[in-house]
Amino acid sequence: MGPHPAVAAIRLAVRRVLKDVLNEVPADAPAPPLVLVACSGGADSMALASALAFEAPRAGVRAGAVTVDHGLQAGSDARAREVTERLTALGLDPAEAVAVAVGRAGGPEAAARAARYAALDDAAERHRACAVLLGHTRDDQAETVLLGLARGSGIRSLSGMAAVSGSLTGAPGAAQRYRRPFLAVDRQTTRKACLVQSLPVWDDPHNADPAFTRSRVRHEALPVLEKTLGRGIVEALARTARLSRDDADALDDWARQAQRAATRPDGTLEIAALHDLPPAVRRRVLRRAAIAAGAPAGSLFARHIEETDRLITAWRGQRPLNLPGRVEARRQGGRLVLEQAGQ
Repeated sequence: MGPHPAVAAIRLAVRRVLKDVLNEVPADAPAPPLVLVACSGGADSMALASALAFEAPRAGVRAGAVTVDHGLQAGSDARAREVTERLTALGLDPAEAVAVAVGRAGGPEAAARAARYAALDDAAERHRACAVLLGHTRDDQAETVLLGLARGSGIRSLSGMAAVSGSLTGAPGAAQRYRRPFLAVDRQTTRKACLVQSLPVWDDPHNADPAFTRSRVRHEALPVLEKTLGRGIVEALARTARLSRDDADALDDWARQAQRAATRPDGTLEIAALHDLPPAVRRRVLRRAAIAAGAPAGSLFARHIEETDRLITAWRGQRPLNLPGRVEARRQGGRLVLEQAGQ
């Protein structure tokens, strides 16, 4: 008799990712590659840890785990040790807890996320892991799409989380470090998989705290949408993420080609080469050029790009624009110049 359907589903998802990881490892590698799982002790990441522990030996991969103690709740250090003991009992080695200091930049959710990924990057580099698995599910993807829609940031913000992504800290050699095997698996399946395997799970109270935006989306916004539009809304939002990512990737590739064609030897942009591009492509070119000139990506908003775009499409002798990062955008003859003020 085979495993419970929920257990079979999580193992299959991990098996597919391990196959992809192995295809990227050199055939003459001196030792079996190490794959880490980031585990908070919640149902999603415990299910992922159990599936990795089962599938890794069968794939010829070493499996380890990291749990991050954010220090935001009383007793978090003891809970991190408990999670580490559970991971060790599953057969994961190394299995370690890492304590981090969470700052304030960008708000509590963003600060915790930045600290967590920095810790995971450090662990991956110390242990020379080839990949880190994350337990984000289809439900998490749906929430991310709704949050992106609320920000009004364009199609890229609707594309949600990528199945494969690089380091947020810019760590070298980590372009494809993070893998999300469960983006097509719903949260109910991961919880059921833990239940039937008798895996203890910890429910983070922050996930139910209305002070956090994602918690409100999870417990208030999505249930209202399901009640109004039907229970297929989570799957529909996740599908929107996949389709949006394909479109955004295509537009970004077009923009890279257009930027190369429009860039003059002195680094300025040729107005004539930009003017007749579709707005979605032209504005991507301008954003890329502004970031290359020194504008911080996180501070560069749609209004900045729209104002810069008017230097091309609605030129009436405007004064130079001041963009974040002390970057100045100005039209000079038939060229668009983006550079830091004072250069």
